[in-house]
Amino acid sequence: MPGREITKKYSVESVKIVDEFPIERYRELGLDDNDLLRMLEVMMRIRRFEEAIERLFIVEGKLVGPCHLYLGQEAVATGVIYALHPDDPIISTHRNHGHGVARGVPFKDLMAELFGKATGTCRGLGGSMHAALSLIHAIPVATAIVGSGIPIACGIGLGIQYLRLKKVATVFFGDGAVNTGAFNEGLNLAAVWKLPVLFVCENNYYALSTPFYKACAGESIAARAASYDVRSYLIPDANDVLAVYSTAKEAVEYIREGNGPAFIECRTYRKKGHGVYDTGFYRPREEVEFWMKKDPIERFSSKLKNLGLVTDDEIKNIDEKIQRELKKAIEEAENDPILEFDDLWSYIYASGEARYGEWR
Repeated sequence: MPGREITKKYSVESVKIVDEFPIERYRELGLDDNDLLRMLEVMMRIRRFEEAIERLFIVEGKLVGPCHLYLGQEAVATGVIYALHPDDPIISTHRNHGHGVARGVPFKDLMAELFGKATGTCRGLGGSMHAALSLIHAIPVATAIVGSGIPIACGIGLGIQYLRLKKVATVFFGDGAVNTGAFNEGLNLAAVWKLPVLFVCENNYYALSTPFYKACAGESIAARAASYDVRSYLIPDANDVLAVYSTAKEAVEYIREGNGPAFIECRTYRKKGHGVYDTGFYRPREEVEFWMKKDPIERFSSKLKNLGLVTDDEIKNIDEKIQRELKKAIEEAENDPILEFDDLWSYIYASGEARYGEWR
């Protein structure tokens, strides 16, 4: 059957492999000494926050419910978000605390949400898997459904495009999301409509307990994205914060110029299991030991010390400041009130005037 001739030719770019970035060349990225120290502090803030959450769940038993820690992946959130503008929207996942801290959501707001308090980011109604949601920090969505943030990011990107804004919508997701229909439909739609969306896959090699190599065919997730004619990058060692930042900076500039979406596969590794309830027993010991030696904070702080930009005492002072702020946030969150029952009517789609008895 004759049909319309397809004249457009698609030239899929090969995936750009990003090696470790030489820290001595940081000024080439437009960074100064303070930027590097700020990146270190942000990663430390994420680490200490997550360690405190783990303690509150497992040791003290003050927190309950599902919780997925960001321990070990700090360089990804820090590097990507540092390359964005403060008003660029971020769509996060169930493992969202790190994104919230990196964007500047206060410890107190996040802690209050985890404690189920009215002062939390979601008024205590969302819990851990939605804690990073903060409109004033341009995080409109933190969704727990695997892959669901991808089409949402496309919708936000379409809005940005329609309003002719110079913003970039960034969506984070794990390797477990790339075998969903949402991933493939979202990538295709973004490419066809040239939406201003940055797709960031945090490939920590496990979708809960399923190894990446047992679930994903092909040489890389980035290659799959490139097949949709999306500019794609692969960072084999995304525990290098400058490699992440330099890649995100290039990708964001490309998108902001109106060229359409970009994709970054960040290969990293979580220090713990999938959630606070998971020991991670299914991971080979040799593999865990290999990645623990690539700790993003230890590596970066060591590089900064070698450059003479920071001393052990200064790092200790930063850490103590973070710990004091965290301690205060926990104490205040514990003492904050929970949402009044009648206030719940303000957070549903039905009329606030309706009451259960009136529906019967």
